[in-house]
Amino acid sequence: MANTIKVDIVSAEEEVWSGEGTMVFAPAEMGEMGIAPNHSPLLTRLKPGEIRVQQESGEEQFFFISG
Repeated sequence: MANTIKVDIVSAEEEVWSGEGTMVFAPAEMGEMGIAPNHSPLLTRLKPGEIRVQQESGEEQFFFISG
């Protein structure tokens, strides 16, 4: 079983999606960043764009954020 991370995508009003992922890609202020299991803790500003969550099955979930 591959390592996974708990992913919660939320808006100010509600939870949008919650699940497990093997990798998350997000549009950070300095460019796209990838977050893998056991990634060092970080705090960064996101910019509008697409978030991709890779799942163990190989499927990807796509979400658009406005910042």
